[in-house]
Amino acid sequence: MLLTDFFRSFLPMRNPIGFGASDFIELGLAALLLVLALISRPWIEPCSSRFARRTGWCMLVLAVLPVALRLILIPRHPVPTPDLYDEFGHLLVGETLRHFRLANPVHPFHRFFETFFVIQEPSYSSIYPIGQGLAMAIGRAIFGLPWAGVLLACAAFCSLCYWMLRAWISPGWALLGGLLAVIQFGPLNQWTNSYWGGHVAAASGCLVFGALPRIRQAVRARDGLWLGIGLALHLITRPYESLFLYASIALYYAPALRYTADFRRALRPVGTATLPLLAAVGMTLVHNQRVTHSWKTLPEALSQYQYGVPAALTFQTDPIPHRALTPQQELEYKSQVSFRSASETLVSYLTRLEFRVRFLRFFLLAPLYIALPFFLLRLREFDYVWLVVTILLFAFGTNFFPAFQFHYVAAIACLFILMSVTGLERLSRITIRGTDAGGDGARVIVFLCFAHFLLWYGVHLFDDRDSALKLAQYETWDNINHRNPERRIQVARELAGLQGRQLVFVRYWPNHIFQDEWVYNAADIDAARIVWARDLGASEDEKLLHYYPDRTVWLLEPDAAPPKLSRYVPEPPPQVSSPAPANKPGPPKEQSHPTLRFEQVH
Repeated sequence: MLLTDFFRSFLPMRNPIGFGASDFIELGLAALLLVLALISRPWIEPCSSRFARRTGWCMLVLAVLPVALRLILIPRHPVPTPDLYDEFGHLLVGETLRHFRLANPVHPFHRFFETFFVIQEPSYSSIYPIGQGLAMAIGRAIFGLPWAGVLLACAAFCSLCYWMLRAWISPGWALLGGLLAVIQFGPLNQWTNSYWGGHVAAASGCLVFGALPRIRQAVRARDGLWLGIGLALHLITRPYESLFLYASIALYYAPALRYTADFRRALRPVGTATLPLLAAVGMTLVHNQRVTHSWKTLPEALSQYQYGVPAALTFQTDPIPHRALTPQQELEYKSQVSFRSASETLVSYLTRLEFRVRFLRFFLLAPLYIALPFFLLRLREFDYVWLVVTILLFAFGTNFFPAFQFHYVAAIACLFILMSVTGLERLSRITIRGTDAGGDGARVIVFLCFAHFLLWYGVHLFDDRDSALKLAQYETWDNINHRNPERRIQVARELAGLQGRQLVFVRYWPNHIFQDEWVYNAADIDAARIVWARDLGASEDEKLLHYYPDRTVWLLEPDAAPPKLSRYVPEPPPQVSSPAPANKPGPPKEQSHPTLRFEQVH
């Protein structure tokens, strides 16, 4: 019976041991690659070893490879369409920088353009730092497309990952690490197929973690410069997480404090590294001043002050606060509440941490888990202990923030590659009775990684076929247009076919999900071909209609299925009914329901 279920599992994609057709195909590909590698081993390994020593050529190939592989998929998976407010926020930063300014003037009718993560006063600006937007502005300036900046950042990360690894391990293993970066963070990755960011911060991490060992080995000004550029780039991309990056560097140089000569030697590149960092600090201060009109106030902090966050509706059932308390009782009650609040915070923190451990699979392919235990054998060396401590710093530090996205810890993406390649290198040294058992095991793991990538890349390359569509639902990370915002594409296609300038009022239905926002505009709203505005009612809408007399006016109802785009017709004013006769006041009724209390969540 089990044998029958095994063969039958190829059809429904499942079987009793949890494997499906995709897993069997992947294992078959790995076996085929391994056989081909064994046949070609006498000449392929020496050639790759010689090529790995040519740093410039390796960096060029690793930069071109992920971009070329993604562009090959364009006929099946076109340029990603932004869908989430984070993406539109970063796009607004890039659009603003493209106009050679850090903030946009306040629009006289900004009430119509209120949206997520965008402040309207004292300037019209995104709340995000300029790092990710700067990459997209460069892509737009060179290639006329913001997504080109995303691809350039991806190319920079894969290339710099190899450069970073060269400071830690041999050239051959560094080249393998660069190829693993292409597989894991290249054409099929979420960072490449969205506008959220990730590669910019990851590339800055490569610069930092690649410069540190080079500075210790041979103090050179250029390595200090790379360190400073990495720190500066991360500061203007992920300011909060930069605290953990700086703490990591301090820990790296902590052993040098014991010896005066080592400490003086370590300080030599500090001056060179400080210059880019000071420039980034100055840029951040100027950006704050332009956006918030305060040098010290971050745009995100101003947004939280102006808009806050959705309130949490809770029920107050504890009767103690509603009765008179003696000073001693009030003190005891406050101490109990404080203790309860602290314990609840600790439990919440640990629960978040436990939940986020599963996100490790975003940074490591499943076969590489086998290599991690062998990496632990290197923990007798300070550098690798420091590496683990750095990862824990980012993990525990970002855990204070309730939300989590992968790009929050993008700076340590290269460290996960380093851990896996170091584990593979240590595994390859193991021999059993004179046989190269460890080397064969490392090769199997590597070819499983390549087979994994080839399988899913092929699925996306030929996803117009039934077999590919059936396999696609079992992909671990579904990030490349299978869940593309088809509704936005449909509406954008309809508007693109219209002539002239358009004004689109967005009217939400009562059951609207508030995160599904549609009002996003360009940096120069009045110059844009399409202006998106909130429907504030006929009397208010009339003011915007007079402001844009030369635009064709449309009404979009995104909660319809599919979204409904029609010519704008003002709603009739509500009928005013005669007031009901006033009742004589009576005694207040007792409330049987618990008291409602709104608490603001931070």
